[in-house]
Amino acid sequence: MEQETVAPKAAPRYWRRPLDEGKGKSPIGEVIILGERCKGCGWCVAFCPREVLQMSTKFTSKGYHPPEVVKTRACVDCRLCELMCPDFAIFLKRTPDEEALL
Repeated sequence: MEQETVAPKAAPRYWRRPLDEGKGKSPIGEVIILGERCKGCGWCVAFCPREVLQMSTKFTSKGYHPPEVVKTRACVDCRLCELMCPDFAIFLKRTPDEEALL
């Protein structure tokens, strides 16, 4: 007798629904990139949990590819990009009176 193989199902995001689902709000941040300071290491892009940044195809005067913002309203002001940047080339500014629904 042959055994039938069953593909595992994709796990749901949560095993149960959070009680505050749809009620939580997070601040929106504005990403400011100082392109001439950036050496194009990509740490900010790699550590962004909301995938707000991507590496640009443009060159700086030093020949590096700085990151660029691709999802403006998706930034939740977590500041991971700011913390990871070894060149202090990226900053966040909290947008007043605006919040993103999580």
